[in-house]
Amino acid sequence: MIIAGGQRSYFGILKRFLFGKLLENNSIYILKPSIMVFLTRRERFNAAHRLFRPDWSDEKNREVYGKCSNPMWHGHNYILFVTVKGEIKPGLGYLVDLSTLSKVIRETIIDRIDHKNINLEVDFMKGILASTENIAMAIWQELEPKIKELDVELHSIKLEETENNSAEYFGP
Repeated sequence: MIIAGGQRSYFGILKRFLFGKLLENNSIYILKPSIMVFLTRRERFNAAHRLFRPDWSDEKNREVYGKCSNPMWHGHNYILFVTVKGEIKPGLGYLVDLSTLSKVIRETIIDRIDHKNINLEVDFMKGILASTENIAMAIWQELEPKIKELDVELHSIKLEETENNSAEYFGP
């Protein structure tokens, strides 16, 4: 968080009270870098899937998974929330460059899953039941090594399948 301005104001005093000691760098104030910060990036993708176990009959799959086991598939407009955590970078005033984070998410996940059939076309979901929970966990496994390269930690993956249904995963 960066607060621009050369004069100390009531707002600056309030921020100092709420957030602790601020560091001065000419007329720019940067929050103390040792504070843990969480940052979330939202991305979207559209994909089809079917909930089914190949070792069960279509009847058993319909009984367990209902209309989500439709043999002709069904799709969702997914919303993906990727939350990272770490300390504010001294001299920069932020945790991670958001455009870089977005690019990593896009290249690692979105480009591989958007407008695809999750069961048939998404390599990191091969052999895995395509539930929202399993998709969220698989996204974590794909993203975590790339996120570490940005010098931040992956905190959580939240995947909204519908406005009423979502899964959140905080890692192993």
